[in-house]
Amino acid sequence: MKNAVMTSPESEPTASGGPAPVNAKKRVLVVDDFDDAREMYAEYLEFCGFEVDTARNGVEAVERAQVGEPDIILMDLSLPVMDGWEATRRIKQDLRTRDIPVMALTGHVLAGNAEHALSVGADEFVAKPCLPQDLENKIRNMLKPSKAKPRSGQE
Repeated sequence: MKNAVMTSPESEPTASGGPAPVNAKKRVLVVDDFDDAREMYAEYLEFCGFEVDTARNGVEAVERAQVGEPDIILMDLSLPVMDGWEATRRIKQDLRTRDIPVMALTGHVLAGNAEHALSVGADEFVAKPCLPQDLENKIRNMLKPSKAKPRSGQE
């Protein structure tokens, strides 16, 4: 197993060669009903320089997506109150939130789940457990300007 080197993006230069501005932090909404998983992803992503908000169920996820304006949503699919499938569908149908990339995360990797997640609007499908560094890389890749979808009103 490789030794993971943890670096903070504040110490990494931007494309212009200077340090990344503090106000350029991307906002991540982490949605998971399992406290340990939600807290682990949130703490790691904060360490990596992201601003993080969390939700415990699909209803909270939809509300936080509307109010918090995250740059990306990590959505567990097995959630109480409203599952991640329906929460993703609602987020993608809402004009205010439809352009926010959604990464579906699940420990239930059954045949057809990835296709179903994409059909309800998820932009990416990731099986849990997922190494935090791999998740960070996927998030950063999805947030690259060439990959990011334009926000409403910017089309």
